[in-house]
Amino acid sequence: MTDTAPVANGAAPEQQMAQIAVQKIYVKDASFEAPNAPMIFQEQGQPNIQLNLNQKVQTIAENVYEVTLTVTVTCKMAEKTAYLAEVQQAGIFGMSGFDQQNLHGMLGTFCPNTLFPYARQAISTLVMEGGFPPFVLQPVNFDQIYAESMRRRAQEQQAAA
Repeated sequence: MTDTAPVANGAAPEQQMAQIAVQKIYVKDASFEAPNAPMIFQEQGQPNIQLNLNQKVQTIAENVYEVTLTVTVTCKMAEKTAYLAEVQQAGIFGMSGFDQQNLHGMLGTFCPNTLFPYARQAISTLVMEGGFPPFVLQPVNFDQIYAESMRRRAQEQQAAA
């Protein structure tokens, strides 16, 4: 018996449906630094927050990928670093039935969208436990970030040609 049934009108058999399975979500690494504590708690003024996002994809088996989303938040008060919080939120994703382009897109959008709420919670917890006011990361549009990255890559390839 075959996985796909022939179509009566002679068309090609139906393609295997794409499947995604979130196998595990975990904190791979987390760190918090308050290099100017306790004096920084006396500083007045508006904090300057910098957010840095990074993503790494690693193939760990056939159709199984580890995606690591690194979120780094740096808070400065009057040029002094109040805190630096960094979380590497990772997940293991099983993905099958995708062509190469759609697989790349899913790894670049679906996976970080899945991981981000966990990273946001971990960052928030680190900041509060560090003695600072609650900090909530705003939502991130990974679809837009991915599209911009692909646009830049295409421009670089055209410039190199």
